[in-house]
Amino acid sequence: MIGRFSKDKILQLARQFKAVAIMGPRQSGKTTLSRMCFPEKPYVSLENPQNRRFAIDDPVGFLSTYPDGAILDEIQRAPELLSWLQQRLDEESRKGTFILTGSNNLLFLEQITQSLAGRVAYMDLLPFSLPELSNIPNALDNLNSRLFLGGYPPVQAEQIEPENWFPAYIRTYIERDVRQIKNIDNLLAFEKCLSLCAGRAGQLVNYSNLANEVGVDYKTIQSWLGVLQASYIIHLLPPYFKSFNKRIIKTPKLYFYDTGLLCYLLRISSEDDLIQHPYRGSIFENFIVNELIKKRFNQGQPSNLYFWRDRTGNELDIIIDEGTSLVPVEIKSSQSIRKDFFKNMEFWKKLTGQASGILYYGGEENQNRSNGIAVKSWRTLSS
Repeated sequence: MIGRFSKDKILQLARQFKAVAIMGPRQSGKTTLSRMCFPEKPYVSLENPQNRRFAIDDPVGFLSTYPDGAILDEIQRAPELLSWLQQRLDEESRKGTFILTGSNNLLFLEQITQSLAGRVAYMDLLPFSLPELSNIPNALDNLNSRLFLGGYPPVQAEQIEPENWFPAYIRTYIERDVRQIKNIDNLLAFEKCLSLCAGRAGQLVNYSNLANEVGVDYKTIQSWLGVLQASYIIHLLPPYFKSFNKRIIKTPKLYFYDTGLLCYLLRISSEDDLIQHPYRGSIFENFIVNELIKKRFNQGQPSNLYFWRDRTGNELDIIIDEGTSLVPVEIKSSQSIRKDFFKNMEFWKKLTGQASGILYYGGEENQNRSNGIAVKSWRTLSS
């Protein structure tokens, strides 16, 4: 069993809150982790029709079946239960009685906000991070393999072939999660939207352009991208515009939570295809962004990542907001370093007076440049 870096944080939260919610994409390992953290608790899957009917038809009787608490898996399948769980937690003095998991971020958070605010702590669990993958033999031997396979546990730990696993994953996602979040009639158009989003990974979101290509209206695309975010397929990286000049871009950039899924949607059939693939740079950028987000999520913290771009073409791939300082980050998939890689950070230095920064690249060596920029191999994110 592959250890998860969020385990200690989840156990800490269970000692402080009456309930803990573990949220993340389908098949990211939520069930395995919750059962590993709390082996003494009864496990109840609300995907099971019988359990779900019991929870919905008789929530009082359902909860009384578990006087010492339980793991309630896929809680979004019975959202009505949460109001009754609120009453149960209000009457409970013990900590960590119920552990909830969910694959639907938006709907789940709405229910928590309405019913369980202040009573539950929640964690986002994404597919395996680089430090977690380092426990799997040969998982980090090759960058292209890492990008191609992604981090989903069935692909990495169970070694199910990506060409077999991802089609089944998408089909299950469309049939279950999409219909639950929003009753979308035109599933073919939605799948086309999903594929078109893959071709826009690392780019500014253009709702009008997507709407024209899919053949739906602007508001429909906005709604569908909300569905993809709610179910942890994509995330939108916000621009940083708290200061500096007014000529800056305020549109978010689109990324996928897993590069394996991204490669599948781009119809990349092997890791060798990535060697000269035109999207390799975007996939690598997506990979680095994800690893930085996973590091935050595994510590129980929200993302502190932004990007910055002005209307004249100056940009930075990432701005890390550390509260008292901003850390500029550039991402290059090349295995060697070129002088022009530092151009945007030199502009940032002139704009802000800040000399330090980080350049992540696809090579192996680390360097500390005299200009204050730390050149870091992608492998540094595995520690």
